[in-house]
Amino acid sequence: MAANAPLLELRDAVPSFDESGLMPAPYNLRIMPGECAVIDCRDFERAAMFADLCTGMIPLTQGSIKFMGLDWSTLHDRQLNALRGRIGRISRHGSWLSLFGTHLNIMLPHLYHTTDPFENVVHRATELGHTFGFPGLPITAPDRLSGADLARAACVRAFMGRPDLLILEDISDMLPEETVLPFFETMTAARDRGCGVLWFVRSSAAWHEYRKAVNIHMRLLDEGLFSLRVV
Repeated sequence: MAANAPLLELRDAVPSFDESGLMPAPYNLRIMPGECAVIDCRDFERAAMFADLCTGMIPLTQGSIKFMGLDWSTLHDRQLNALRGRIGRISRHGSWLSLFGTHLNIMLPHLYHTTDPFENVVHRATELGHTFGFPGLPITAPDRLSGADLARAACVRAFMGRPDLLILEDISDMLPEETVLPFFETMTAARDRGCGVLWFVRSSAAWHEYRKAVNIHMRLLDEGLFSLRVV
């Protein structure tokens, strides 16, 4: 990817309504390395669908979506998996597997995409766990954790592996107050090394303290995606 190229770029991307439920309108968005785009969206499902769109999981009827200079629609499964391994995502619905302990849920996506030694992955996960308020990695199944601990675990999983793009659905109503500052600091550290951020919020309260660091502000409505002024 060229140094001055967008990290994520939607160019008149029209999603298939049948596959997504998103309005078949042209969506345009451009995030450069290190930038943070805040997307106002009160509808959790719409935000999740748009996140899926940005990660190449929804077919287009026209336009294009590129991540790291590569058009999702031109890639094969192996390339798709490798590229999605560069994205850290917080999902509102979690996608947790209760067959495994939470510690494995946190580490397995990264282990699938890395050649790092297992001990290094455990060490990094434990470090991030401490950052977000865990005494150690929780080994109980995700369905045994409180909503607050699941939110902490979601943050740890998203920030694993030095992602190039963070896609963050709004879990501010579940995230304990004492983890909000570590969340901002970890996000800023990722941005400082060139990671872009696509952050969905339901209200201004979720990002008010971070607003001066935001580059792009948009609103996702049923009719499409609209630019707003960053204030």
